[in-house]
Amino acid sequence: MKLKTLGLLAGTALALTTSLALGAGQQDLIKPINKELTFVFIPKVIHPWYDVVAEGGKYAVDELAKEGIKVNMIWDQPPQADVADQNARIEANIGKKPDGLAVACLDKATNVQLLDEAVKAGINTITFNSFCDEKFPFVGQKNSYQDGYDLGEFLGKRLNGKGKVGILAGSLTASDHVDRIKGFKKALESYPEMQIVFEQPDNDVLEEAVTLTENALQANPDIAAFFGSNASNPIGAARAVDNAGLSGKVAIVGMDDLPEAVDFVCKGTITALKAQRQWDIGYWAVKYMVAINENHTIPMDHNTGSRFITKDDCK
Repeated sequence: MKLKTLGLLAGTALALTTSLALGAGQQDLIKPINKELTFVFIPKVIHPWYDVVAEGGKYAVDELAKEGIKVNMIWDQPPQADVADQNARIEANIGKKPDGLAVACLDKATNVQLLDEAVKAGINTITFNSFCDEKFPFVGQKNSYQDGYDLGEFLGKRLNGKGKVGILAGSLTASDHVDRIKGFKKALESYPEMQIVFEQPDNDVLEEAVTLTENALQANPDIAAFFGSNASNPIGAARAVDNAGLSGKVAIVGMDDLPEAVDFVCKGTITALKAQRQWDIGYWAVKYMVAINENHTIPMDHNTGSRFITKDDCK
């Protein structure tokens, strides 16, 4: 009888404790921010495209300051798209234990190993721009394959399914560049009279894209078009094509809306761009890292998308 009574009392106590815990409300799971937060962004390379990401992040930082949350946003940028350099920066920042780490993956295999280490070290880790792995929250245009496919389909129709094409391949290890090329090539399968005669990496360096395009024009005087897999190489291709007096005669399709690229669209040198929303990427990356520090849940995939830009969009 005593044992049963003791068991009943213990059960009552547990039920009461559970009831009190539930009664406290889910808001009590949220942790208030009581210190300045430090977030480190490690992109693939120093590039004007990432300047727009940083602008979005800065806007979020200013918004948060008005709410009493101070954020120190640090950009640790490799001067070139170099896997070893980027990994060294990731590793060094793991040792500094920031409140948030955001990485644009340049090489999936090695980046994932280091990002796993960051998570094990208790660092709130996300990825942005270039998708890395499902295990890390991602902010950006995840479906780079579709962007490449859309540009390939657009070009195929523009050229009536005929002509020689060159590809400026960006960085060979960057998943977004690689996936765009795969999508582009898949689209061209529907146009058997279109032939890829040139494919070279420019390593996300605009000057290299200019030189490679000049070489391709010399080797293939009848080339009909170029595809650029990143934000630099459509501009590089456009400079070379324009300098050769072929603006509007050789089609160029590629990625993103850097000011010079948009100017070339309006001039008629670049035929079409698919532009990402990199400002949004920076804004939401900061907001989500604050949310994680407050113990909120965040989406594993925030797709910021992309849109077409053609001469019809010029005013």
